[in-house]
Amino acid sequence: MTDITRRTMLGGALAGVAAAGFAPSASAAETGSGLDWPGFLASADLVWRKMPKTWFEGPFLGNGFLGSGIYAEPGRNAVRFNVQHSEVQDHRPEFGSLFGLARLPIGHFTLEPVGAITGIDWRMDLWNAELRGMITTAAGSLSVRAIIHTGQSLLAVEIEPTEGERGFGWVFHPAEAVSPRTDPKFGKPPPVGYIANPPATLENSVDSRLSVQSLLAGGEHVTAWREVVRGSKRTLYTSVAWSHPRKTAAREALKTIRRAGSFDVLAIEHRRWWHDYYRRSFLSIPDTRLQGFHWIQLYKVASAARAEAPVMATCGPWLEPTPWPATWWNLNVQLEYWLIHGSNHLELDAVSHALGRYRANLSNQVAEPYQHDSAGIPRTTDMTLLNGAAGTNSGFPVGIPGKETPTPEVGNLTWALHNVWLSYRHTMDRRLLRDTQFPLLRKAINYYLHFLVPGSDGKLHLPSTFSPEYGVNAPDCTYDLALIRWGCKTLLESAAELRIEDPLARRWREVLGTLVPYPVDADGYMIGACVPFAKSHRHYSHLLQIYPLYEITWERPEHRRIIETSLDHWVGFEGALQGYTFTGAASMSAQMLRGEKAEFYLGELQRRYIQPNTMYKESGPVIETPLSAAQSLHDMLVQSWGGVIRLFPAVPAKWADAALRDFRTQGAFLVSASRQGGKTRWVKVASEAGAPCVLRTDLDGELTVRDRWGRPKRWRRLPNGDVRIDLRRGEEAVVHRAGDRPDLEIRPVPANGDATPWGMP
Repeated sequence: MTDITRRTMLGGALAGVAAAGFAPSASAAETGSGLDWPGFLASADLVWRKMPKTWFEGPFLGNGFLGSGIYAEPGRNAVRFNVQHSEVQDHRPEFGSLFGLARLPIGHFTLEPVGAITGIDWRMDLWNAELRGMITTAAGSLSVRAIIHTGQSLLAVEIEPTEGERGFGWVFHPAEAVSPRTDPKFGKPPPVGYIANPPATLENSVDSRLSVQSLLAGGEHVTAWREVVRGSKRTLYTSVAWSHPRKTAAREALKTIRRAGSFDVLAIEHRRWWHDYYRRSFLSIPDTRLQGFHWIQLYKVASAARAEAPVMATCGPWLEPTPWPATWWNLNVQLEYWLIHGSNHLELDAVSHALGRYRANLSNQVAEPYQHDSAGIPRTTDMTLLNGAAGTNSGFPVGIPGKETPTPEVGNLTWALHNVWLSYRHTMDRRLLRDTQFPLLRKAINYYLHFLVPGSDGKLHLPSTFSPEYGVNAPDCTYDLALIRWGCKTLLESAAELRIEDPLARRWREVLGTLVPYPVDADGYMIGACVPFAKSHRHYSHLLQIYPLYEITWERPEHRRIIETSLDHWVGFEGALQGYTFTGAASMSAQMLRGEKAEFYLGELQRRYIQPNTMYKESGPVIETPLSAAQSLHDMLVQSWGGVIRLFPAVPAKWADAALRDFRTQGAFLVSASRQGGKTRWVKVASEAGAPCVLRTDLDGELTVRDRWGRPKRWRRLPNGDVRIDLRRGEEAVVHRAGDRPDLEIRPVPANGDATPWGMP
């Protein structure tokens, strides 16, 4: 069983960062005088004064492994505390990733009061990652505190009842251990022969109870719980453990609940981890509703992700009825993890960890003739990156260009490796580049090289492949052409960085020089040759070259018309647009330096799609959209592609003030900056790797550039106005207008107005 290690529990974020190969600067660990963290984050707390009725309304707790969503038990006078776990899955690959390897539901507790519930008053305390509040009933009241401990597979719920509610109770309800995709309402019939696992058995063990779920393929998952009375308070301790193929989960779950101390003792280490986590970066904008949303996403991603945890499934650790009980690699994974870079939370990078750990499975996912030198990742996998048996309803394997069946979707590994590249660029950790990024990208591009063929025009062409979700196969598919170009360019840069004389370098250069241009028509980028973008489509698979790959950029005037035309045409079809359409449009607008437009798209996202607790739903929970919205906000405030750090590139005029501290950028820089009265006042840049430092800001005229001791630093203006600063590893520089004496303290900026808290106030 993969459990949360003691290192993760005690070392917290800093231990994860050290494991990734770099250490935080001193400023990253400081609390910052003048910054009232508890008070500031309290302004982002979610509040409930109405009972949430569904998972997308209620509080949520998690630690990357164990997760709980809290809301009313349907049709009963009770409150549900879901119990789910990101490692709990089936192990029958013969039925595919969506059935035989699917995430499995575990069950839920009901908190059952004596009297009828008449009201609630709950607060999700972000600073302490703790749910607190009151349940009022006709018989009295129940004071509630709940956490999922950040370092243990442990849900602790402390209840202090009034006299009339002393008889309240807890009941556990095991779920049927079957893929949620089998629910008839989703219209996805399971493969022939697929059946549910046997029912769970409820057992007693001295002072504890267990729900033991045996699996047909061997192994088990076990939920153990016990209740402890201390004075007037009763605390429920619950743990989930998973093991396969052995049956050791019961022992593990029992050990966890029996060694748990009092709620207050548990909260000490739990709070320490979360306080260190939040302090690693700071962001404040005048839009307090959006600012609160951003901090809730940081809470959410740390509740759903750890480097050692499974890569997030579409629902994160909060499994609910869904047709998507697996990990999705044709957009969802990529968007889920982008915000960890700028927010300085590489300790959550499960993508790099999983691709490195399970790399052998990636070669096995391509057809046998190509396994000797190629790799790919299917559309859907389990936590070990396996897809199982292929089938249109049971899983989507890596396709073969030019063949209709299976659907030739082939670019997902290359796109996932762009996330790994971002982690490398934000840390400059050569081990990540050498051991994971370069060898896997080499194999991913090798797969494409098997199919590129010269045409009569002298250009290399790609047989028909599939642009994710559009529904039509197309030769010279724009999605794949963009990934091929990015992949070959990145391989050449990586080989140079690693000083590798790769025999394939000549071939990569040839591809870059002769690959067919992107298909274009009057409406902009097409899906592929002979396939125009002609219907509403939520996915921006045909626009990756604009974002996030930044190959076609607004900075080059010759690209502006095609970018604007393509973006407007894409979002102009209303029928099938969904939430992440608007996060993609916001980030593309930010590249175009259009802050008002980016803000508009984020506003539309919140108005149309984001639910009361900031979750997002389609047919089930889909976690990537709110998390990618946080990245869109980052793109408005800082961009660092192409070797240039751009400060406040797309800030709407009404955000006259903004503040950043220890925002991580490409090149392994930590950037702090203050915008006041519509102008950048000062910037501080700390270098962790000694990479070239180029700043683009609105700091005009003569500048003062000094190190932390006030000594002048060497710098120069480049012809385009950018500022290049000579910074070695471990050095930092503060930049401001000459003659100015700015206050370098970072504080929350003034709000543009009051905002309704998230939740159900």
